[in-house]
Amino acid sequence: MISMRAWSFSIGRLFGVEIRIHTFFLLLLGLAISYSSVSGSTGTRGFALWLILMLLPTGGLQQYATPEATEHAATPEIGKRLGIVGPIANLFFGLFLGAVILTVSPEINLLERPWLTPSHLIRGLVWINLLLAAVNLLPAAPLDGGRIFRGEFARNHGLLKGTRAAAGLGQIIGVLLAIAGCILPNMWLIMIGAFVFIGAHMDDSNIMLSSEHDPVVMRDVMLTDYSTLSASDTLEEALLRSVHTLQDVFPVVRGSNLVGAVSRQGIVEALQAEGNGYVQGVMTKSFQVAQPDDSLVKTLRRIMAGKGAQLVPIMDGNRIVGIITPQNLAHSIGLLSARRRLLQQEEPQD
Repeated sequence: MISMRAWSFSIGRLFGVEIRIHTFFLLLLGLAISYSSVSGSTGTRGFALWLILMLLPTGGLQQYATPEATEHAATPEIGKRLGIVGPIANLFFGLFLGAVILTVSPEINLLERPWLTPSHLIRGLVWINLLLAAVNLLPAAPLDGGRIFRGEFARNHGLLKGTRAAAGLGQIIGVLLAIAGCILPNMWLIMIGAFVFIGAHMDDSNIMLSSEHDPVVMRDVMLTDYSTLSASDTLEEALLRSVHTLQDVFPVVRGSNLVGAVSRQGIVEALQAEGNGYVQGVMTKSFQVAQPDDSLVKTLRRIMAGKGAQLVPIMDGNRIVGIITPQNLAHSIGLLSARRRLLQQEEPQD
């Protein structure tokens, strides 16, 4: 979840819901338009092909209404049911769409190659659904087949080992798909292999978040080297101080008391709109705090159940000892995951 957000950017809001697009889809857009140009089609058809390719199995993020529902969905039996629904739906939709095309336009040869081309988008939509059904059944996390494999493996070895096995197998399958794409050659296999590998790697990096035996707490990932702003600072002073740090969101204090938070972007926008003023006039006073020993997973669930947060101050009594921001969280989790793997490798084997 964190990595997906870190590599994505907002393109606006619809009905109050933020819409974000992953950076890799921009690479996919360039690939689709380039392929369209090389094959003699227009850029518009290349863009349409990109929209169809958005259905490709690049991994997914499932979110549930309550923590109880999340835990229920993580059980092997429910995970198996959820994993089989997607491929079946894609298979039947692809077959149904193919049957409609053969009935309405029998002159279209669905078996003609290439199956996926900007010149025949409807035929491509049929094959992309069939491809999606087939690839999603591969036992590679975070694909549906990976969820099924994880559930079956977890029956005998536990959920943590099942998740690690699915993530590791997913990375292997991703590499094999990319190699097969280079040998054939087939750029779509290369692209699918890359996405599967990236998704499996992200899944592997987030395994420790759900570990019951070694849970991640806020002190493990909080930023301890940070800057604060005073509520009485002017916006120009605050902007000047923000130039000398990579920090994007700042705690605002009055004396030794935490009274708010303000982002670098908020400072810039306030200066452009109203000119110089004081930080206390643009800071947000609505934020949630956590303690150093609070569970990271539970804290994130609590935050996301509300309106989210740009900054989570970590408080030890009345003293702020660290902060969590979306920008530093993914980086901290990745480094912590690497450190724990190294420690596991150094442990003596029984």
